Amino acid sequence: MSHPRKEIPLDFRELPLEEMQERARRFLAELRLRRSVRHFSDRSVPRALIEDCVRSAGTAPSGANMQPWHFSVVSDPDTKSQIRKAAEEEEREFYGRRASEEWLEALEPLGTDDHKPFLETAPYLIVIFAQTRGETDTGEPVKHYYVSESVGIATGLLIAAVHHAGLACLTHTPSPMRFLNTILDRPRSERPYLILVVGYPIDDCKVPALDKKGLDEISTFVE
Repeated sequence: MSHPRKEIPLDFRELPLEEMQERARRFLAELRLRRSVRHFSDRSVPRALIEDCVRSAGTAPSGANMQPWHFSVVSDPDTKSQIRKAAEEEEREFYGRRASEEWLEALEPLGTDDHKPFLETAPYLIVIFAQTRGETDTGEPVKHYYVSESVGIATGLLIAAVHHAGLACLTHTPSPMRFLNTILDRPRSERPYLILVVGYPIDDCKVPALDKKGLDEISTFVE
């Protein structure tokens, strides 16, 4: 059954070119300071700050506007402890058996291993779930489209929002992650996408010295 299409005026304000260029430069400079952090302080973060970051993620475009994501925001110490225990169990399997030598060699410059204390130390874990299907207001199942693409875009916006707010974060993806459905009581129709660890870095935090690819390495312009 088709639904009538509703439209509203676009709220768009064209900016002077000079201001556009300056805004683009400032945004790039800000994002160049973003780094994945593995050493978090237990310093508290206001919930309202996290709520606005999640709201920003929820503005992402999605296939057929299905918005196929769910953000489980975890600050409860006991739940964080359960997540750490289950994640480290999977990570021990990964580092001890599942990962190839090539993969382990690629991870070596990052200094990662199966110990994940940040899952308990950081004040917030935002567990992102990808919804393969949803429900109508009457409870009928609805298929979602372009789920991975949509959730990936929303996750990128969330990471940018967290950094813009003045916090640090880390994307963490233990594999498999189905234990998150059990711990957080999420339905099987939702697939754990990743855990975003959020908080303040410790005072003497250090990160690996890494380079990002240049513009000519990541893009082509067909003119």
